[in-house]
Amino acid sequence: MWMEIIFGLVIYRLVRRFFYDDNDKPVDFSFKGSNALFAVADRLQTLYGGKTYVGLRIPDPDTASRQSVDIVHVTKGGAVVVSVVNASGTVSIEGDGTWVCKDGSKHKTERLQDPMVEVKRQVAVLESYLEQRGVTLPDGYLSCKIVCPNPNFRTIHPDYFPPEVVTYEQWALLKPEKKSISGWIKGALPLRGSDKNDMQESIQQKLGFILNTAPMWDRLELNNNKRLLGEFVEFKGKNDDIMSLRNIKRSKVSRVMIQKTSMFGLAHSKLQVLYAPRDYRSEGFSGSEWNEETVRSSTEVVFQLQETAKVEKIKLSSIISMSLSP
Repeated sequence: MWMEIIFGLVIYRLVRRFFYDDNDKPVDFSFKGSNALFAVADRLQTLYGGKTYVGLRIPDPDTASRQSVDIVHVTKGGAVVVSVVNASGTVSIEGDGTWVCKDGSKHKTERLQDPMVEVKRQVAVLESYLEQRGVTLPDGYLSCKIVCPNPNFRTIHPDYFPPEVVTYEQWALLKPEKKSISGWIKGALPLRGSDKNDMQESIQQKLGFILNTAPMWDRLELNNNKRLLGEFVEFKGKNDDIMSLRNIKRSKVSRVMIQKTSMFGLAHSKLQVLYAPRDYRSEGFSGSEWNEETVRSSTEVVFQLQETAKVEKIKLSSIISMSLSP
């Protein structure tokens, strides 16, 4: 009896070594800030409708660089630039606007330079970018918010924070509202009746097209329900696999999908990589044209994370899809 069990374990380990790839283990990116951005964006869309645009990189002519914008939430009634501050611990605000975050459990204190200054700068850069692309927004159409979605966020004096700041307690209590202009989006267009509605719809359509085609961070969707923002660097793996993937470049490809194949129903030894050519005439890619390559599951994606600038090697077998910004 025991010999049969031991023999079975040996056979299992041999089969696993030759057919299974340990790289299929899910990658734990639960601590990454990108997930907080997508969670906030999803909830805003659920609560207030409209559409959210996550991880924008807006060209800033003043600094000759790109300004990172966490979220832009666009509805018929207006648009909001949302900065997600994933602070935790007891948070207080000083006279110069600096946030002091004290985490008692870790005996750690972190200081954040006035987040309101940064989000207002993002609004200014975005407005300038929209004007360059032919859209001038009415006064009050574009506003800003700072959302603190971390459940460990606490504050002793919430009234000391600017009204644009949504603390975790306030965030948790937000409820759906039928009105297009609510306590979330402040500011109204200087028109009434049908003219106002027509103008709102026109601006919303123009904003949608511009934001869909604006520079963004590349993004990965992982098979453990995690999403990452950053910059795709390259593929790593066997030479023949890299040659097969040589046509996947951001100038040519906008979206990549990963599908797993099995050998004898035992393991994902090979991966099917589907990629769509970039269509500059539309909002990203042409869904009717997909190319396909088959590579080993040990192939990796080298990806530089947005929030830490750290370069990670992520197994292709852990990825569901990858979107590349032009």
